[in-house]
Amino acid sequence: MNKIDKNKQIKRESLLETAFRLFTSKGIHKTSISDIVADAGVAKGTFYLYFKDKYDIRNKLIAHKSSEVFKRADLALQATDITRLEERVIFLVDNIITQLAENRTLLGFISKNLSWGVFKSVLIESGDDSDVDFYDIYHSMFGDDGRFENPEVMVFMIIELVGSTCYSAILYNEPVGIEELRPYILRTVREIMAMHRGADQTETDRGIMD
Repeated sequence: MNKIDKNKQIKRESLLETAFRLFTSKGIHKTSISDIVADAGVAKGTFYLYFKDKYDIRNKLIAHKSSEVFKRADLALQATDITRLEERVIFLVDNIITQLAENRTLLGFISKNLSWGVFKSVLIESGDDSDVDFYDIYHSMFGDDGRFENPEVMVFMIIELVGSTCYSAILYNEPVGIEELRPYILRTVREIMAMHRGADQTETDRGIMD
């Protein structure tokens, strides 16, 4: 990355972090673009180089913050010696649940938008290399693995499950608190993966376990 590109990335990061701070303290509707650029110390024209309006920066910020959650989980996974694919996915999901439980402000902002759709519609269009690492995580785990039928759908279901159930359990203790719900989430993730595993592979896995 040359100096110009690095400066652009720094300005974009500054706008994103400033917007996050204002959105979570004042609310999106009470935060103006003028507020964001003033706090970030950049000209308003600079804002429009990266974002269409404050709702565009909100959407990209949701994707950006979600990507950071996945990357932190992946870094923690790399520090382990877990090799089985199913257990690697369970580790990632469990780590993500912990991160969201420890940062209610972040969860409240992301709301129920920790989703595959966010990544597909926002991150790829953004051209920001710091965010598309999520796809490296996905492809490194599933890209060349033929054991699962339509792994993209499988990952979509897992992410949607985690995002929606964590939101209600962590912020509202509905239907129960997150620690009581956590084992059920992880069990359901295993069941989703089993459902997407081909019949032949399922029999092979059973033979290995036996």
